[in-house]
Amino acid sequence: MSANPHSKQDALGALNAIPAAERAPTFNEPWEAQAFAITLALHRRGVFTWDEWAAMLGREIKDAQARGDPDTGTTYYHHWLAAIERVVREKGITDEQTLLRYREAWDKAADRTPHGQPIELTPEDMV
Repeated sequence: MSANPHSKQDALGALNAIPAAERAPTFNEPWEAQAFAITLALHRRGVFTWDEWAAMLGREIKDAQARGDPDTGTTYYHHWLAAIERVVREKGITDEQTLLRYREAWDKAADRTPHGQPIELTPEDMV
């Protein structure tokens, strides 16, 4: 099935019709965009189908709600990240120890990074 050649133009026209002051950013933080990009990369590599992803993300959101998440939308990408971690564990790409090692490394890097600066991992963070 071929794509509608006007669909991109139509979408851009619809976006431009929304006053700039009323447009919300797609991502509130850079890490949210990175989590989104990781998900796209994993899908493109065939790690999961979109149906699998939707089910995984849905489970994470329901689990969070069961733990008391107020579901206001502010934690959406936290659930997204948890779904990425779950899928790579379940697919055997990594294990919980490796995920924990990276979480701790990111925490170290964040602690030493001045506010507003990009956080970068160094080999010392991984120790």
